[in-house]
Amino acid sequence: MQLWNTLSKEDLELKLKESGYKFVTMSFYQYAHIDNPQEFRDLLFLNWSKLNVVGRTYVAKEGINAQIAVPSEFVNQFRDELDEISFLKGIRLNIAVDESEAEFPFLKLKIKIRDKILADGLNDETFDVTNKGIHLKAKEFNELISKPDTILVDFRNHYESEVGHFKGAILPDVDTFRESLPLIEDTYLKGNEDKNIVMYCTGGIRCEKASAWFKHRGFNNVHQLEGGIIKYANDCKDEGLENKFIGKNFVFDERRGERISEDIVSVCHQCGLPADTHTNCVNDGCHLLFIQCDGCKEKMQNCCSDECKEMIQLPIDIQKELRKGKSISNKIFKKGRSEKLPFQTNK
Repeated sequence: MQLWNTLSKEDLELKLKESGYKFVTMSFYQYAHIDNPQEFRDLLFLNWSKLNVVGRTYVAKEGINAQIAVPSEFVNQFRDELDEISFLKGIRLNIAVDESEAEFPFLKLKIKIRDKILADGLNDETFDVTNKGIHLKAKEFNELISKPDTILVDFRNHYESEVGHFKGAILPDVDTFRESLPLIEDTYLKGNEDKNIVMYCTGGIRCEKASAWFKHRGFNNVHQLEGGIIKYANDCKDEGLENKFIGKNFVFDERRGERISEDIVSVCHQCGLPADTHTNCVNDGCHLLFIQCDGCKEKMQNCCSDECKEMIQLPIDIQKELRKGKSISNKIFKKGRSEKLPFQTNK
């Protein structure tokens, strides 16, 4: 059986529409020792393809990180098959809070081999990633962050926290997780080794590694929000708890965000009006991710600048010729950072 996808985006969308499936978007991760990541990856691809799973998954010797969507009729079978894998038995599946903002959160199944499931820039062989911090459920989290001797840190990137975050949290201006570890320690935590350190992220994977790292670095009271923002929002709803998260939770699929509260805490990067919807510039030579209101979306035709707007009016063959040999890889981590955008919260 073929172990990768060869269909175009248009064919993938047509295939999903014809299937009639209603997808359940979910994520999970697990740090574990995987001897043969390639063999494990191929096994997952074969099994998940039979269930019509779509999404993006990374496998490494240190574990697995999955952001996927499963047809609702196969969710129970999918969970049963995960339970057959020893280190995934009983794994927590973080179910998406809001499914309304994209017809299909993913178009195809991609499972890739990585050196690490979460790039961290660490090369300390004495560091034990499994020696993690204390997990806090939603109620415990609310109680602890209300105490004066607690430091609450957002372990996501700038473009994520810009559209939504917990009240009173430290929001580091970083582009990547590996950048956040030394910056947060040096700028915010040094000298506070005995205070309550509470951290959160989207689904928990970044905090799992960060909490273990800061314990390794000598911080004594390290805590993390169990299941991240996704589980917190669901638990607050189910248990009738106060939701202390304001705005949107940025997610890494076609929805780009799920509404947690009605607050809009960010602005359109083009006009400055309140907005929290991320757009990828439609110019194939750009694809900058930025915040755009509905008015600018219509006026700018989903582009980040007049230059890109002019570019998409040209015939496709001319567009391809103009961008030949030009790389946009430098924008991968510079989401929302561009001199073309006059109303950036972070520059």
